[in-house]
Amino acid sequence: MTIDFDEGENVLDSEFAQVAVKLDTSGNAPRLRLQDLRSGRVRYLDALELETVIWLPDERLTGLLDPSYSRWRGEGQGTDS
Repeated sequence: MTIDFDEGENVLDSEFAQVAVKLDTSGNAPRLRLQDLRSGRVRYLDALELETVIWLPDERLTGLLDPSYSRWRGEGQGTDS
């Protein structure tokens, strides 16, 4: 895993993912801007959403890490309809 620093944007990558992380202050409150550098998909996480990830039980987080859950089913699709 490597972390590259470039103009306020941090890039974290491994053999499985490459993500740019940046603090975004253009909204109502500070939030993290996360971008999947392979697909270009962007997601913003506020403090409550980040805290939720921290408190997730390991088994719930492990389930989210399975790429077959939504990544390979098409853009924006998941099992929850």
